[in-house]
Amino acid sequence: MTDAEDRKPQSDEARSAFKPPSTSSVTQVIPVPKTAAATQTGPAVDNESSTTSEFALPEGLAAPKAGSESETTSEFALPNGLGVPEPPVAEPEGSAFTPPSTYTARQAPAAFTPPNGTPAVSLTKDIPWQDRMRTMLRMPATERPAPEHVQKAEEGGPAVPRVLDLTLRIGELLLAGGEGAEDVETAMFAVCRSYGLDRCEPNVTFTLLSVSYQPSLVDDPVSATRVVRRRGTDYTRLAAVYRLVDDLSDPETHVSLEEAYRRLAEIRRNRHPYPGWALTGAAGLLAGAASLLVGGGLLVFAAAAVGAMLGDRLAWLCAGRGLPEFYQFTVAAMPPAAIGVALTVADVDVKASAVITGGLFALLPGRALVAGVQDGLTGFYITASARLLEVMYFFVGIVTGVLLVLYFGVKLGAQLNPDAALIGSERPVLQIVASMLLSLTFAVLLQQERSTVLWVTLNGGVAWVVYGAMHLVGDISPVASTAVAAGLVGLFGQLMSRYRFVSALPYTTAAIGPLLPGSATYFGLLAIAQNNVDKGLVSLAKAVSLAMAIAIGVNLGSEISRLFLRIGSAGKRRAAKRTRGF
Repeated sequence: MTDAEDRKPQSDEARSAFKPPSTSSVTQVIPVPKTAAATQTGPAVDNESSTTSEFALPEGLAAPKAGSESETTSEFALPNGLGVPEPPVAEPEGSAFTPPSTYTARQAPAAFTPPNGTPAVSLTKDIPWQDRMRTMLRMPATERPAPEHVQKAEEGGPAVPRVLDLTLRIGELLLAGGEGAEDVETAMFAVCRSYGLDRCEPNVTFTLLSVSYQPSLVDDPVSATRVVRRRGTDYTRLAAVYRLVDDLSDPETHVSLEEAYRRLAEIRRNRHPYPGWALTGAAGLLAGAASLLVGGGLLVFAAAAVGAMLGDRLAWLCAGRGLPEFYQFTVAAMPPAAIGVALTVADVDVKASAVITGGLFALLPGRALVAGVQDGLTGFYITASARLLEVMYFFVGIVTGVLLVLYFGVKLGAQLNPDAALIGSERPVLQIVASMLLSLTFAVLLQQERSTVLWVTLNGGVAWVVYGAMHLVGDISPVASTAVAAGLVGLFGQLMSRYRFVSALPYTTAAIGPLLPGSATYFGLLAIAQNNVDKGLVSLAKAVSLAMAIAIGVNLGSEISRLFLRIGSAGKRRAAKRTRGF
C-alpha cells in the first residue's frame, strides 16, 4: 500500500469530523468512508485500515444506535439509564413526614395541618344566625364560604355604600343599647353577607363603628364609619333590631334594601313601651324589694321606695339640664341615704342601713359591668376598658353622693350600725318574692318587651334560690355562690335567646339584680365615713369581687351553652390562639 493511499482515509476522516453535526441528534454516528467503517462497528478491526483521528471512537467502545425519531436534548429530560421514579413506599408509623394513623381529611387533629389546607367548616342553615356569622367572622377572609346566592341584591349587584350605611346604622342601635362588641360585629357581618358582601370586615369600639369591603384583591376597598354619641336603655328596640337582622339573614325571606331602611326607621321612631311615671314607680319598687332582701320591713320598704323615686326625679332633672351622668348618679344616690340618716336621727326604730342599701340597688350599673367583662373575655380589650372605666365613674359618683350624706349624718350624731342590715335566713319565702319583684321592676326600667318580663322574673327568683341555698344554708363563700347563681342566669338567658332567636341581654341583665353587691358597697362607704378606712376598703374590695363574679358567671354560663349543650351550635368557634406570656 502506497503512502498516498495510506493518507487518504485520514484526510477524508478529518474532513468528515469538521462537518457540522446533524440537527436530528447529538448521538448520531459520524459518517466515515468505507475503509474506516470497521473501526466504528465493534471489536472486529480491519487490519488494512487504522484510525488515527482524535474524533474517532476508541477501540472496544460500541457506537450508540441512532434512533429513528429525534431525541430531546432539554435539561429537564431524564438522563439515559434513569427510569421514571416510582411512588415512595409508605414510611413506618412515627416518621416525621407521615401523618398520624388516626388522621382523616374531615376530622384532622387540632395540631396537624393537612397539606391541602384546613378542612372546610360545614355550616347548616338550621342553626341561629348568631352562631353561623360568629363562626365565619372568626375565620380568615380567604377561608369563609361564599354565599350561595344573593336574594336581596338589586339588579346589577347591591349598592355597596348603601349596604355599608345600613350595616352601620344597625350596629349603632345595638351598641347604644348595651350589646356586647362581639355580638355587634356578628350582626354587622350578617347584614353585609345577606346582601352579598362576603369580603367585609366590621370593627367595633366603644364609640366608633367601622366596616370595610373589598370585592377582590385587585379592587379598591370601600370603608365607612359611624360614631356612637348617645346611649339609651331600650331592650324592646334591641329585640326589634335582632328580628330585622334575623329576617335579613334568612335565605327564605326576601327583604329589599329599601324595606330594610323602612323597618329600621320605624324602629327608631317607636316610643318606649313604658312611660316616665312607670319608670319612676319601678325604681321605687326595686329599691323597696332590695331593702326586703337585706332584712328590712314594711316601713323600710316604703322609705327606700320614696328615696329611690326622689333620686330618680332628681336625675331626670339633671339630665334635662345637660349635666353629665356622673353628676346624675351622685344626685340620685343622695335621697335614699338622706332618708336613712334622717330616720336614724329621729330615733325611728327602722334599719336605716337597709333603706340606704335598697337605694343603692337601683343605681348600681350591673348592665354596663356585665357588658364590659364580656367584651374583655371575648378579646375586645379596648371596648372592655372603656366600659369598665365608665362603670368606675358611675360607681365613684354613687360613692360620692352617699359619702357626703353619711359624713354629715355622722357629724349630726346618727348612730348607724354596720351590722343592722345583715341578711337572715329566717324569711326565705319573703326574700324569694322580693327577688322576683326586684327582677320584674328591673326589667321595666330596661324597657323590655312584655313577653320577656315573666321569664326574667322567674330567672331572677331561681338565681336568688341558688344563692341562698349555697351561701345562707350551705355556708359557702358569697363570691362562689354569686358566681354559680350568675352562671345559671347566663345559661338560661342563652338558651332562651337560642329558642327565640333574639339577644340574651333581656333574659340575663334584669335577673342578676338580686345578686348585685349593694350591702357590701354600703358597709364599705359607712366604714370610710366613720374613719375606719381599712375596714371600708376591705368591704369595697368584696363588692368589686362580687361584681366580677356576676359578670364572669353570666359569660361562663353563655359559653357553656355553646360548648356543651350544642343547642344550635355551628361546631367549635375559632378563638385566638395564644401561648402563655405572649
